[in-house]
Amino acid sequence: MQHNFNRILAIAIISSFITSLVFVYVAPNFLWGKIIPIPYPPETSLKKEIIIPKKETPTVAEAVAKKAMPAVVGITTLEFERKYYFLERAVEGVGSGFIVHPDGYIITNNHVVNENSKNVKVYLGNGSVLPGKVLWTDAILDLTILKIDAKNLPVIELGNSDNLSVGQTAIAIGNPLGLRFQRTVTMGIISALNRSLPITEGSRPKIMEDLIQTDASINPGNSGGPLMDSQGYAIGINTAKVTTAEGLGFAIPINIVKPILKKVVKTGTFKPPYLGIVGYDREIASYIAADVYIYEGIYVADIDPTGPAYKSGIRKGYIILEADGKPVNTMTALKCIVYEKNPGDRIKVK
Repeated sequence: MQHNFNRILAIAIISSFITSLVFVYVAPNFLWGKIIPIPYPPETSLKKEIIIPKKETPTVAEAVAKKAMPAVVGITTLEFERKYYFLERAVEGVGSGFIVHPDGYIITNNHVVNENSKNVKVYLGNGSVLPGKVLWTDAILDLTILKIDAKNLPVIELGNSDNLSVGQTAIAIGNPLGLRFQRTVTMGIISALNRSLPITEGSRPKIMEDLIQTDASINPGNSGGPLMDSQGYAIGINTAKVTTAEGLGFAIPINIVKPILKKVVKTGTFKPPYLGIVGYDREIASYIAADVYIYEGIYVADIDPTGPAYKSGIRKGYIILEADGKPVNTMTALKCIVYEKNPGDRIKVK
């Protein structure tokens, strides 16, 4: 009996050894996947490899920022504000601007830098700080052209604000809330075109005309910085926002400054030709006179009796439809044509 038990035990041990050998060596190498199915997936399929993706294609905002940011500048000024009757207080202003010519010509807002500004400093992207000189400024247009003494500077190319459409990409770069947040990039769309915005400058009411409306974030300090399209061309100059609402920023169309910049670079200043009219386009007329309806053109609301328009036969109440063969449905469009002229030139109007 004991002999049979030992024999059975020996057979069991040998069988276990052979079975283990089959499963450990023979089956994985010769049987699994060929004669019998694999009882569990291979180890490599159980482990998930974490693959770090290659750098994504740059976004529109990233590409535009890389292209334009070196040409965006910070601007600080010092103005003296009269306190009481005989005291003056120094007030520091901060804004933005952008270089549009490699020899140091810079566009910004009149409310950032004007003829009363002192100690104008321009902060470049490379860390340099240079004094700025006002070459031309206009409070009505809210535009200023500065000059710094530098060469071979990066520039932002000017686009065409006449070809804009509602819904297209709009990217703003500037210095919101001061130089601590220099060259902040915000992105949105063009929300509307040819907007008019009543504002108060000092104590005087004023209407800004034909503005580009955008929901790209524009805050105090962004003024004077560029509003750009998806190709990195400047299409506007950021100028204002409605503080009682979100996403209501405004920029001056870039086309208005093109003829001015051309003459400033060539002659050092700009003297606007004088037409001798006070004109309203359709958008502005709704603010000025409720009983005036304009469907196209520029309404002549008033006229200088000694000016060239009056001498040419234009009268108050006329509507100017074309200038030099081009339709003019906004005051900006008319000014762009007039500013191309020199005093004494002729302009044909319909």
